Amino acid sequence: MYEDSSWYSSFAPEFQHRRAPSGTGSGSGHRRKESLLQQPNGTGDSADASEPLPVLFEDHEDNNSPPEPTLSRRAKSYSDFYEIVKAQLGSTDQQQQQLKKRRRKRTDRKWEALAVPESAMATLSLEEDDTHQVDADLDKTLLQASQQEFLLYHDQLAMTERHLGTLMKDANSALKVLESLCQSFRAVDDQTSSFQARCDDLLTEKKRLQTLADDVGTDLHYYAYLDNVSRRLNAPGAGRLVDDDAFADVLSNLDSCIAFMTKNTTYRDAESYLARYQALLTKALHLLEVGFTNRLNKVSTEISKQIAATQSESARHALAYGRFEEMVLESYSLIPNIQIVMRSVYDQYGHPVSGLNHDIYANTAINLFHAYWVVRDRDLKPLIQHDLDAFRAEAKASIETSARNFVKQSYERSYNEASLFRKVFSIEPQYSTDPKSAFTALKSQQRSLVTGTNIAPIASNLQSVLHGSDLRTVCNIMGWITNEYLIEYDEDESPFVSHCREITARLLHEHLWTFTDAFFEAEIAKSITKAVVPPEALKIGPVTSNDVSSNAFPLVKKAIELLVMFDQSMPKERSQRNSPIIFSLLRESIAALHRAESRIKSSKLTSATTDADLFMIKNLLILKNELVTLEIGDIRNNVSLGTQSVSGRLREMQHFSQIWETLRPLPSTLITGIWSRVGSIGGGLSGYIPSIPGASSLWSRSSTPVSSSEANAKSNSAANAGGGNVDVHEQLDEELRASIVSFTKRWAGILVEAKTASTKLGGKNVAKLERELDETLERAFTGQGEVREKLREAVKMHVDAALEAMERERAGPKGGRGSSVTRV
Repeated sequence: MYEDSSWYSSFAPEFQHRRAPSGTGSGSGHRRKESLLQQPNGTGDSADASEPLPVLFEDHEDNNSPPEPTLSRRAKSYSDFYEIVKAQLGSTDQQQQQLKKRRRKRTDRKWEALAVPESAMATLSLEEDDTHQVDADLDKTLLQASQQEFLLYHDQLAMTERHLGTLMKDANSALKVLESLCQSFRAVDDQTSSFQARCDDLLTEKKRLQTLADDVGTDLHYYAYLDNVSRRLNAPGAGRLVDDDAFADVLSNLDSCIAFMTKNTTYRDAESYLARYQALLTKALHLLEVGFTNRLNKVSTEISKQIAATQSESARHALAYGRFEEMVLESYSLIPNIQIVMRSVYDQYGHPVSGLNHDIYANTAINLFHAYWVVRDRDLKPLIQHDLDAFRAEAKASIETSARNFVKQSYERSYNEASLFRKVFSIEPQYSTDPKSAFTALKSQQRSLVTGTNIAPIASNLQSVLHGSDLRTVCNIMGWITNEYLIEYDEDESPFVSHCREITARLLHEHLWTFTDAFFEAEIAKSITKAVVPPEALKIGPVTSNDVSSNAFPLVKKAIELLVMFDQSMPKERSQRNSPIIFSLLRESIAALHRAESRIKSSKLTSATTDADLFMIKNLLILKNELVTLEIGDIRNNVSLGTQSVSGRLREMQHFSQIWETLRPLPSTLITGIWSRVGSIGGGLSGYIPSIPGASSLWSRSSTPVSSSEANAKSNSAANAGGGNVDVHEQLDEELRASIVSFTKRWAGILVEAKTASTKLGGKNVAKLERELDETLERAFTGQGEVREKLREAVKMHVDAALEAMERERAGPKGGRGSSVTRV
């Protein structure tokens, strides 16, 4: 605002370029500048105007007058304003420094102003009147000289005040104009509010109509698409459409149209259009089936000729898998379109997915599977027949070796087929019992080719070779398959190992385990149930080679052998819990022991050398020990394979605790010591009779003894019934308990009778009977001294109990009390 100085020139034009008069003398540099607002003195004497003032009246530079006003340049921007302020502050500092320098220079000269020069004194008039006139003029001149700069500053401030007042008036008038405009706008807004509301309503209606038009256009699209797709699918070259990307769009649009017509059944002709769209979808999928079949036949024609022309196994393998895959996948969009159809029916693992057109797509998928496997069976038939011929020829030399090679070769072929199938159809069928799954659809199409879903050819070929072999060979092969592919595995296993594991589990569960069980049942019937036992086998012979089971019953030895074979050929989950084979084996073994016991008791020759009860105790203990050694738990005849109830697990933990529950008259320390210390018996019987946890509580179960005949009858009926919830462990415990009770009670009775009436024994005394008991126990349990001692102790405690009861009976009448004698 102040950069333009024209407004200032109008007020003092004659002083703008005026300079101070040049005075004479040496003190001109210390005088005050002439004011720009000073008016000329008219036509005065030039000599008086130029006459210098006395030095005495000069103003000192160190007065406290305000600084000379300056006019700053107007800032155009914020950065420019910063530069102006910086320059102004710098100039102010420079002026202050110059002022300080001048003050220091004039410090020594301040008294010189008081000295009046002689020339000035000479000019002064000595007259009094003249002196007063001169003083008045000098005062006036000094006042003007001292105030001229302040008057100029005062005039500038007044001028600025007037200018600012003008600006305030202009701003007030502008504010009044703006207020009037604002009021006018409010009036206009009030007047146009109804118009604006109508415009909003019109815009809303426009959007509604636009949305309705779009919806109508979309709905019309589902109707209008019928003519387009009908022309494309009924055209003469419609078969080429399946090898184009546009076929996927056709399927997608047909699905959308069918979904729309299904959802909006109230629309005009919706049912008619729905039926026509479904027919067109079926026609499109049929074109896909035809195109895929033609493609497979074309590839098969070339591959089959090349396979028949070569004799190299590696070349045949490369043609059957590598070349076939390359030629099938050469199509532009045929295989991708097939994969789209498959993923509309199944997920990645072959499980069914829900969809509106699931049935139509599922039927097409089954037809595609059928066409594919027909071609693969036809192309690989020479390779399969060659492998079977080699397998049968090798089986004549070694069945086990040929079976292992055949299984490995079949697994490799199955993995290759699964990989090729996954690349063509983009799914990997997993085992499933869902009737709508891909696994069920593929399994129903049984072929001679081994695949991930069809493992029947492996089982049928193995069974045809193993049918005439012995049980040992079958068990060896089953054990090898189980250990090789089912038991040992790594967490980071390869896809091939995982595939082999899945096939092995299904192969064993669905085919080979049933086949092996039939072999075992036949062997049990032949070797145990229908076996002929010679009389000399009923005797307990001497122990050979320090083997405590060497003098066991031959049928028990055979049963143990079959138990070991079954355990080695089967996984622990199948052999340790509720196996029907083990149940049948133990049941028939117990029945054979009962038949042998009956023969021993009925034959005088055999009974004289063999104690029937010791015969049963020894052989039952051997069976029981073998079950514990093989960790065979709850075995029942009415529970499905691989299951185990809670009660069965509890009985497994205390399977021996039931043996002595009816032997309450015996002290608990005797039986506890037998079963807790028998594990240290020498002669190879380590672990022969396992320790019983909680055996001290055996005597709190029952106080009613069971006779040997009752126990035998009960066990025989349970073993021969073949029905009901029968546990083999419980049956063995019952038989063992009955035999121990019968043996100890019988010998205790003999010894008690010998001690009370020795004359009735025909000269036999007690010592001789004890030696006979020791010989009998030694013959049965050679090398098992602790077992013999415990049995002797049990007999002795029975005798002591009987004698004590007899003493109380004889002392009864003297004490005035009566008692009944319990005969042993």
